[in-house]
Amino acid sequence: MSNAISADSTSSDTSPKRSRFRPRYSPRTLLLFMLLSSAALALALFSLVPAPALHAATYYVATDGNDSNPGTLASPFATIQRAQEAVKPGDTVFLRGGIYRLQEKHIARTRRIWAYVFDINRNGTRDAPIKYWAYENERPVLDFSAIKPGGLRVIAFYVSASWIHFKGFDVTGVQVTIKQHTQSECFRNVGSNNIYERLSMHDGQAIGVYWVGGSNNLILNCDAYRNFDFTSEDGKGVNVDGFGGHMARGSTGNVFRGCRAWFNSDDGFDCINSEESIVFENCWAFYNGYSTQFASLGDGNGFKVGGYGSRRASQIPDSPPQNTVRFCLAVRNKANGFYANHHIGGNEWFNNTAYRNKVNFNMLERLRDNTTDVPGTHQIMRNNLGYKGRTECRNLDGVWSDVRNNYFNLALRIDDDDFVSLDENQLMRPRQADGSLPAISFLQLSPDSDLIDRGVDIGLPFKGKRPDLGAFER
Repeated sequence: MSNAISADSTSSDTSPKRSRFRPRYSPRTLLLFMLLSSAALALALFSLVPAPALHAATYYVATDGNDSNPGTLASPFATIQRAQEAVKPGDTVFLRGGIYRLQEKHIARTRRIWAYVFDINRNGTRDAPIKYWAYENERPVLDFSAIKPGGLRVIAFYVSASWIHFKGFDVTGVQVTIKQHTQSECFRNVGSNNIYERLSMHDGQAIGVYWVGGSNNLILNCDAYRNFDFTSEDGKGVNVDGFGGHMARGSTGNVFRGCRAWFNSDDGFDCINSEESIVFENCWAFYNGYSTQFASLGDGNGFKVGGYGSRRASQIPDSPPQNTVRFCLAVRNKANGFYANHHIGGNEWFNNTAYRNKVNFNMLERLRDNTTDVPGTHQIMRNNLGYKGRTECRNLDGVWSDVRNNYFNLALRIDDDDFVSLDENQLMRPRQADGSLPAISFLQLSPDSDLIDRGVDIGLPFKGKRPDLGAFER
């Protein structure tokens, strides 16, 4: 070795032979070197671990709080807006249970035609999101029924921030005051990487969640129900959907999962103006377009899955993005259960179940002129199931669309005995403890049903020899 001292083989030295290799450094020097190396290695390994948030505080909001308080458990804030002004990345805001009766004095700001009650504009980060969560097992209810600013659309939560996580509370009573065509919204999202989880938007005049921009957002296990605009347009309720996904170009990766929409006066899920793909997964839409007494109101589609509704032909991309609807359930909606809604270029429909809708599956498309409607020629449909629709399938060109192993093109006879239960009341059961959809037997396949194993593999998990038809795998 170049760092060793070798003995001279010609030397006349008769002393005992030493090793051919001797350390270049003394033992004390070697020990110091080892200690320094260990420290350097530890520092290097530490640098590979994500750094914790520099600031990770917890704040509390309660019905008996005061915004001049420090926001502690013992001395909570009164409003989310005050907490929003205090938070930094990594912080958590816990909402205590009870009813928060909000007033017009709580409006954070107005802009053009909108009044933003809570203006959520402080960003979290990937490693340190900001959380607005219900406290432990308590259920906060935010009541906006007293907020009626003249001539303005009410937005209960305007979320321009990114990396925000809302969880576990109700938004109710959001109002409409304008008599002409208008809308109010419980949540309007333009930020990215946000999660809306276990929220209930109900008994108001507003759309539950309305996406207009931002990427990689998730609406998870949320409910929107009994929302009806009885103020504008002679109280016809024509513009109140449960959920709306109307994404601007470039706003990709957005998903609805495990959500329910029922008794909303217009549609359950609507993406009429979306310019990017949206995924609807394991969602239920039922009784939309009706009042709770089944009086006729707005459009009444379960899943209204078509974009570019208000765009000129010159604004349509060469390859329009396709939306995906899979493992979803549409029951007794006033109009269509699953509706392509003029979408240019078609959508993907996998393992969905439609029951008792006016039309169970309506695949109406539009040519690139964005004017001429045609039967669907670009639809991709696999393993879908429908039963007892007034019309089962409409506006589908089965020659040009990619249609395989659906109930309408298989030699199948379907009757009540194919299902464990046809009790629709199960759809409104409480969610499970983890927030997931209730466990039901409604429209689950009977053990001896011919609909079992009649699907085709679409690359998603299944239990038998082949996938079953419909939203529920036995």
